[in-house]
Amino acid sequence: MGDSENKRRIEIYDTTLRDGAQGAGVYLSLVDKLNITRQLDALEVDFVEGGYPLSNPKDEAYFVQVHELDLQHVQICAFGMTRRSGLPPADDPGMAALVASKADVITIVGKAWDLHVDEVLRCSRDENLEMIRDSLSFCAAAGYDVFFDAEHFFDGYRANRGYSLSTLGAAREGGASRLILCDTNGGSLPGWIADVVADVKQELGPGMKLGIHTHNDSGLATANALSAVEAGCVHVQGTINGLGERCGNADLTTVVPNLCLKLGYACLADHSLTRLTEASRHVYETANQNWNPAQPFVGSAAYAHKGGMHVHAVQRVPQSYEHVDPRLVGNTRSVLVSELSGASNVAATLGKKFDINKEIQRKLLERVQDLENEGYQFEAAMASFELLLHDLLDHRPIFWELDHYRCVILKSHQSLPMTEVSVKLKVNEQFEHRVAEGDGPVNALDAALRKCLAPHYPQVADVHLRDYKVRVVNPTAESAAKVRVIVEFAVIQRDSSDQNHFATVGVNENIVDASWQALSDAFVYHLMESQVTPFSER
Repeated sequence: MGDSENKRRIEIYDTTLRDGAQGAGVYLSLVDKLNITRQLDALEVDFVEGGYPLSNPKDEAYFVQVHELDLQHVQICAFGMTRRSGLPPADDPGMAALVASKADVITIVGKAWDLHVDEVLRCSRDENLEMIRDSLSFCAAAGYDVFFDAEHFFDGYRANRGYSLSTLGAAREGGASRLILCDTNGGSLPGWIADVVADVKQELGPGMKLGIHTHNDSGLATANALSAVEAGCVHVQGTINGLGERCGNADLTTVVPNLCLKLGYACLADHSLTRLTEASRHVYETANQNWNPAQPFVGSAAYAHKGGMHVHAVQRVPQSYEHVDPRLVGNTRSVLVSELSGASNVAATLGKKFDINKEIQRKLLERVQDLENEGYQFEAAMASFELLLHDLLDHRPIFWELDHYRCVILKSHQSLPMTEVSVKLKVNEQFEHRVAEGDGPVNALDAALRKCLAPHYPQVADVHLRDYKVRVVNPTAESAAKVRVIVEFAVIQRDSSDQNHFATVGVNENIVDASWQALSDAFVYHLMESQVTPFSER
C-alpha cells in the first residue's frame, strides 16, 4: 500500500451507547449516555450511535436532550430495523420514530444472510430486499443521510454470495451513503474478512463507501477491523473498551491507535489521540465496570514495567520495551516494585521524589521481598511502598498514636447486622475517643477514625475510598488464613474537580486489622503529601 493511500481518512463510528450497552452487566442511564456523548465529542469521533428511538423511553428521551448539548464534532445517529414485513414504511412505528428523532444520520440494519431471511424473518428473499430498499428510501426522502448495516454479512456471503451482495445493491438503490459489512457472530478470521471486503469493493466499484462492524467472539474483532480497512473499508464501527453483547465489539481504544500510529491512516483529529485513555476510563466509570489493567494502549498496566532487566533497559531506551510512546494515547509509564524487582525499579519508582543511594535501595528491596513473602503486595499499593521507605529512613512523621480500637457486630435472628466501632487516639497530646456506626466494620472504622482526626487535620475530609479488594494469602489455613486488603482512595479537593488516586495495603489474619492498616496508612500518606506538619513538630 502506497503512502498516499495510507493517509486516507477513516471514519470512526461509536456504538457504545447502543451496542455496548447490550453487554452483560452494563447499564447506562440517560444522564450517563449524554455524558458519554460529550466525552466522545471531545475525542472527536465522527459518529455516535445514540440508540433505537422506539425501543424504550430512555432512548426516545436521548434524541430529545442530545440536541441541547453543545456538540462540536460528532454527528448523532439513530439506529433502527427495516420496516416490518407487509407494512409500508409510512405505517411502520419504527420508521416513524427514526424520522422523528432529528438525528444527523439514520442507520438501518437489515438481514444479509439468507438463513435469517428464511428462518428468522420468515419472509421471501425478494421481500427482504424490498424491505431494505423501502426503509432506506423512506428515511432518505425525509432528508436524512442513511447508513446500512448488513447484518451477518460475512456468514451470508459464505452461504450465498449472490444474495448477500444483492442486499447491498438494494441498500444502495435505497440511497445508502455507507454500506457497513457486519461480522455479527464474531466468528470470521482476518484473511476471510480481507478477501470478502476486496471482492465487495470490486463488485460495487470505487464510488461506494464501505464500513466494517466486527464482534469479538473469536478474540479477533480488532484484527478483523484492521484487515477490513487494509482491504478498502473507510468506516469503522466499534465501542469504547470493546463493550458489547457476548464477547463484545471491536475496541476503538485499540483499533484507533493501530490505525493512526501503526498503519498511518488519518482518523480523529491530530490532537485527539491523547484523550483516548481519559475516554476509556470515563466509560468504565460511567458504566460501573472495572478497568482492564492489561488493555492495550490505555490500560494502567499497558506501560507498567516490573522485571528489573526491563526497567533498566526502558530507563535508557524507552522503545526497547515500549512499542509506542504512552504519551501519544494519553497514558503514562509506571514502574512496579515487587519481589521480582531489581534496584533499577526502586530507583525509577522513587527517583523523582527521593534521592537515595544504592545501599538504601538494596535495603528497601530486601524489605519488600520479606514483606511480600508475608503476603504484602506493593505494585498495586505504591503509597504503602513510599511509607515503607520513610520507615526505613526513620522519616515517617507521627500524626497520632493509637490507644485502641474496638469493633462490635450485633446480629440477631430477625434483624440486619449492626456494626459499631470505637477508636481512641492520642493526637496533639490529647486523647480523642469517638464512636461510629457503619454498614460494616470498614465503614465504621473509617467513620470513627475521621471523627478523631478531623478536629486536628481537616484535610482527611478530602480522602474518599474508591475501591476495596480482599485476597486470601495462604488458603491452606482455611478460615484462619491471612488476608491482604488493598484499598484505593481518591483525593478530591473542595475547590477543585481534579482527583488524585493512590492505594495502600494491609495484611493480617484479622480482616478488620488488615483494613485498619490500609485506612490509617492512607490518612498518613495524604497528610504527608499535603505537607501537613505533625503537632509534635510544631
